[in-house]
Amino acid sequence: MKPGRRWNERTRLILTLELAVVLPAAALIIVSVLHLKSIQRDRAVEALIQRDFTQVLAIAEKQMNEKTLDLLDDVRRELPSPGKACNVTLDRILRTHPYALHVFMYDPQNGMVFRSQPDQLPNASIRAEAEGFSKMFEAWFKMEFADVATKIAEKQKKGIPPFIFEPNWAARGDKHVYETYALFIKDEHENRGKALVGVVFDPDYLKDKFFPEMLEKVMSHNLTESQGQKNQAVIMVHPKSESTPLAASVGWDGGIPEVERNMETAFPGLTLAIKLPGTTVQAIGQHFVRTSYLVLGGLSLLLLGGLALTYRNVSKEMSLARLKSDFVSNVSHELRTPLALIRLYAETLEMGRLNSQQKHQEYYQIIRKESERLSALINNILDFSRIEAGRKEYDFRETDLRELVRTTLDSYRYQIEEQGFIFEEKIESVPPLRVDREAMARSLVNLVNNALKYSADKKYLEVNLYRENGLVNLEVIDHGIGIPRQEQNKIFEKFYRVGDPLVHNTRGSGLGLSLVRHIVQAHGGQVSVDSIPGQGSKFTIVLPVNIAAESNTTAASA
Repeated sequence: MKPGRRWNERTRLILTLELAVVLPAAALIIVSVLHLKSIQRDRAVEALIQRDFTQVLAIAEKQMNEKTLDLLDDVRRELPSPGKACNVTLDRILRTHPYALHVFMYDPQNGMVFRSQPDQLPNASIRAEAEGFSKMFEAWFKMEFADVATKIAEKQKKGIPPFIFEPNWAARGDKHVYETYALFIKDEHENRGKALVGVVFDPDYLKDKFFPEMLEKVMSHNLTESQGQKNQAVIMVHPKSESTPLAASVGWDGGIPEVERNMETAFPGLTLAIKLPGTTVQAIGQHFVRTSYLVLGGLSLLLLGGLALTYRNVSKEMSLARLKSDFVSNVSHELRTPLALIRLYAETLEMGRLNSQQKHQEYYQIIRKESERLSALINNILDFSRIEAGRKEYDFRETDLRELVRTTLDSYRYQIEEQGFIFEEKIESVPPLRVDREAMARSLVNLVNNALKYSADKKYLEVNLYRENGLVNLEVIDHGIGIPRQEQNKIFEKFYRVGDPLVHNTRGSGLGLSLVRHIVQAHGGQVSVDSIPGQGSKFTIVLPVNIAAESNTTAASA
């Protein structure tokens, strides 16, 4: 095959791989990398998590507001009509609603009725707080009753909950606690009388019960929606001017919150805060980007490995196709040469142009040798075909390997000597082996033929048979061109031929050594080569002495 054609095939292969696999995969990886860079630049992961946190805080505040309004509606339903409020009715409300520390009603006709939780009045701070609230609200409502009532009524018209919430930091000994109070209107539709009602929430109830329960409710809902995530968010509520938690969900470990939200409706002056325990949103974003780059790097390596493997396999198939093409060309020449000689000498004999008996014998010998050469080549091809199809069978029989080697060498002795080779043999006695006689003879012939073909100036051939360490060794040694070390493992592959110019100038099928290896392995042995370029080669067939066979004829597939 011409070099230009090979280059064209290789170029087409590379272009096909690039168009079919490399370009789409590379484009996907490039787009992914650019996307990751944009995420890293815009901090999209952090923004996404912060957006989710903001939504959680909004939901938390909404649920707290709804719960607070429900508690106030419970109180509203039990309130007496304006003008009918008394200590008894308000005390009954306080008993059934312990979250209310103080409850009061004011209407312009009857004035203020202010009551506190009886069991907490022994506390001097609470008693002082009750007296202060009572005086403050009475004075305020006397002056601004109509304005406050109007303000609440306008909220109702706008669809806003008709309540006014205000915070208060109440003194409890040497510290202050957060409490909130709500103002709303109690209407009497019969006579259009109105009263302003106030409910002051117990700060201990808010701190120990209300906030913890509401925070856990929000986070349990969030936990259900984010099952399987490694880090679950934690939430807390704290005074707007302080960072110390007033209440927190389980798992809060301190630190700086990721997102905060100031509460404005039911609990003004407080702030909701959320974070991830043990890490930060920024760290998660960096971990995401880093992990994504690692994944892309791994995919890129897998892609490159797959492409390299594909290219290697396709190149191997292309090389095999070229070798098959060379094989066909070589075999055609190998078949043509002996056939041409046989035809030439047969026609000469047929025409009777030879006068001496010696010439007749010489021509007969040439025809016989060429036919034997032709038969050997055809047998190799047939054996190779059977091996490739998995139908090669060997007839194992107990054989005197010493006699088999001598007989095979005797049939080639004339050819060896005729080509001017120095021939040495050392054939020792070895135990009988169960082998396929024809196959083993062909293996020896292939090795001897290679020695004859690839010996340039140093024409030397040596065959040794001996037993060593429980094994039978058959060696074929020459002083020929030798085989480079990097190619010694390849010469037993089908169609492979060493890149030496002398090898390529010598016609051959490239099947001989492949057949030798298959035959030897089918006999439970091994074949190896020890060679130095320019000094020669030694091929060694090693067979075990106790080759077992279940019957006289055993199939050995490729």
